[in-house]
Formats: sequence, C-alpha cells, structure tokens
Amino acid sequence: MSDTIKVGDFLVIKRQKYTKLQKFTSLDTTVHLGKDQIELRALENQPYHSTFQLVPKEGRNRRLYSLDPVTEIRNLKELLIKESGVDNRNIVDDRSTQNLSAEEIQKLREECESSSEIVGKLVENSKSFASKTEYSQEKYLKRKEKKYFEYVQIKRPSIRLIADIYWRLDVDKVMGVRFDTLSQIISYSGVCSVGNFLLYESGTNGLLPAAFLNSVGAGSSGRVVHLHPGNVAQKQALQAMDFPQEQLERCISVNIYSVLRHFHQSKQKESEKGVENGKEVVIAEGGDEENHKRKIESSEDDGPEAKQPKLEEVAKKPPQQWELDNAAACELMGGKFDALVIVAKEHPQNIIKALLPFVKPSRPVVVFSTTREILTECYMELKAAANVTYLRITSNWMRQYQILPNRTHPDVTMSANSGYLLTGYTIR
Repeated sequence: MSDTIKVGDFLVIKRQKYTKLQKFTSLDTTVHLGKDQIELRALENQPYHSTFQLVPKEGRNRRLYSLDPVTEIRNLKELLIKESGVDNRNIVDDRSTQNLSAEEIQKLREECESSSEIVGKLVENSKSFASKTEYSQEKYLKRKEKKYFEYVQIKRPSIRLIADIYWRLDVDKVMGVRFDTLSQIISYSGVCSVGNFLLYESGTNGLLPAAFLNSVGAGSSGRVVHLHPGNVAQKQALQAMDFPQEQLERCISVNIYSVLRHFHQSKQKESEKGVENGKEVVIAEGGDEENHKRKIESSEDDGPEAKQPKLEEVAKKPPQQWELDNAAACELMGGKFDALVIVAKEHPQNIIKALLPFVKPSRPVVVFSTTREILTECYMELKAAANVTYLRITSNWMRQYQILPNRTHPDVTMSANSGYLLTGYTIR
C-alpha cells in the first residue's frame, strides 16, 4: 500500500468537520464541496494527510479552485484577536454592527486571495468585535472561517472515516449501524486474524464485510464468509479501503439462498450410496426403502448410440465464479465457524435458524436490529430452543461532549440511540 496518492485511489477529503469520500479516477477529476468545485490534479504523488490551500482559478467561475500544498494553516485567533471585552451585555446583535454591505462583502470575495484576508476585513469593519468576550470572538471567527475556509486535508480511507461519512450522509445507507455500534459488533463477535467467521448483512454498502476483513488483516489465516440476499454484494466500502488482493480473497461473498441450496444438495449427494448388480441404487435419508430407491439403467442395457458421448458432455462449460465461491463457502460451512453475525433489514428469526447449525459450540452469536421488539422475539425463541446461552439484549447509546476550557457540555444536537444487539454463545 503506497504512502502517496495515486490515480485510482479512494480519498477522504476533509474540510474542517466536513468529510467526503471520493475516487481519484483521473487527473481531470473534480469534486464538489458545497458550492465550490475543486480540481484534484495536484494530488498525484503527494503524501496522504497533506494539507492543501484552495487557489481560485482565473476566469469567470470564481467557485473553481486548484490545490496548492501548504505546511501550515494560518491561525485566525492569533492574527485577529488583540483585545477582548468583559461581557456581552451591551452588545446588540443586529446588522448595524457591520459597516460593510452585502455587495462590498461579495466584492471582497472576488478580490481577496485568501479567507484570512476576508475575515480580517470583516473584523476591522465590525463595531462590536473588540467589545465581545474572547469566547464570543472565537465563535465569531469560527463561524466566518467555516464560510470562507480555504484549506482541505486529504486522508486515506479508514473504517472509522467511512462509517462516519455514510452515517452523516444517510443513516439508512448503513442500516443504522453507527461507528460505536460497529465496534461493539466486532468486539462481541471476536473477529481476529485466526478463525473463520460467518456474516449475513442485507445492505450496509459493504461496511460490515470491510470492518470484518480489516479485523482479520493481511497475511493471516482468518476467513470471512459474507452472505447477502441479492445477486451482487454491496462492496463500496471494501473497494474504498483498497485492501491487498490477498486480503480481499479472504472474504467470500455469496448469495445466502444459493449457498444453502448448494450445501444441502452436496450433503444429499454424499448420502447417496450403493451400487448393486451393475445398477446404481440411490437411497435418500429416512422413509420407506421402496420409496427411496431409484434404479438407473446401466451402460450394459444401453444401445450403441447411447454409448457415444454427447457434444455437451465433451465441451463442458467451465464453472462460473459464483459457483466457485459457493463451493469455497460450503467447504468452510462444513468445518463450521467461530462466530455468527447477522445485520438484517428483514426479520432475522429464520436466518438465525438456518445459520446457527454452522457455528461451533461455545462461539459468539451477534444479531443487530434497529427495533428492540424484533430482537425480543428472537430472544424468546432462542431461549426456548436452549441452543444459545447467556442471551443479552443491549441498546447502543452515545453522548458527544464539547470539551473546552471552563465550558464542557453535551453537544446540542446529536444522535443518541443506534439500534440494539442480541448476543449470546452457542451450546451445541
């Protein structure tokens, strides 16, 4: 994995608290950050975590920028805060405190080369800035800096960054799985570099398999079988992580219905036995012997034409990739898994029944749902079946705090609940 940015890489573009996942497809790639359009040409061969300044392009479009690498970001607090007031009791928050009109501010944006110049002019023409407390001055500068901020940082994608980006864009993109919930799923299931792990998920944009594969790591003996309900697995997060090929091959993505059918049909064929008097006798499991015998005519009874091989048999088609994946997954299913994780949009009760036999004894089972009542039903069924012990339903709740000198408090707006987890350990 290269330490420098290459064409074809996925990038995380960070502008203050805003982050965006973008693929650097070619030198002509541009990205939209709000109303600004940014050319990414200058990123090639630059190290990750570098900071770049937005440089306006000449022409009519003042919202088009190129990137120029910088080593440091100007601190507006040190540049502009010279003196502060004791309190804000005499300050009236209205538009009359700013001497510049909207037209003059727009002209500043067109003429000034940097955001610090624009904010500096706004401070100079503010009647109340010097009278505000230092805390109020910092808030004012942060608000203006957010509007005119001219720096971006380029980061390498990570599970944490991708999870936060997907969560912020649309909670449904990750089925309500926030990063703290994801970390609990990984922790409860014990995913590591040793062992085989069974995962079913039905729509997290590849976040769950990417997190599993990240925990398994490269050059390990761990394997992940990723079951999904569709024809093609969602792998956006897997692609964005840019895992080595050897690590990617440790994750087998297969359709759950296809692989279960393949597995049970293979088991049925293995149970067929017996060759009697040159005629094959197929015996299925259970039932009356007469009802389970099927005689197939031997080659001795066939005519000369029947002995000639058919053209389709001579030139058989090579197995497709999904067939090879099914076979590889079935081989691991025969040896059973060290953990089962289910993150499903649909009710997981039947999925648990179908997959639980493939888990070794004394191994963790983790089921995620955004609805507590659904997990309560699964809890009662598993309790009655007595094949999973130490069953627990937990809610995932997180509070974010603003930590600043003399003003630590919870954020005003935050997401509290992030679904529920049903956990336990298999008995048999």
